Amino acid sequence: MRRAVASSGYLGLVPSRLWGSDSGAGTFGAALAAAIGILVVAASAPWWVSLVLAGMATFLSLWSAAPFSASGEDPGWVCIDETAGTLIALIGLGGWPWLLALVVARMADIFKVLPGVRAAERLPGAVGVTADDVVAGLYGLAAGWGLAALL
Repeated sequence: MRRAVASSGYLGLVPSRLWGSDSGAGTFGAALAAAIGILVVAASAPWWVSLVLAGMATFLSLWSAAPFSASGEDPGWVCIDETAGTLIALIGLGGWPWLLALVVARMADIFKVLPGVRAAERLPGAVGVTADDVVAGLYGLAAGWGLAALL
């Protein structure tokens, strides 16, 4: 059960099957969040629905990644953390701000050059696995809401 959740419904295992490497698994997890985000926007759901979904995904990340990160590793196939971080970035957004938030969160997670992202990743166990994506998601959220305020 934890493996299914940690891999975002086994999406994190797809790259290994396709090209023999976990490289890119996080993007599969982020794509799941984007699909969920599109459904939330299409349903014209209130902002708090995306907040609840992001909170649930963050909890599931902490719970499901724990046994796989106990030795301090961040297995590449574990991508529920990217799902959670991306859902955080999309809270209450639609249109261009939604897209900007998605891109900023993903780039912040991949490159880890923004303050706090790399430091969060160094935290122990499942907290470190999840925290860098949460911080990256918060950068995306700030960018998206910033653009929304300008529009």
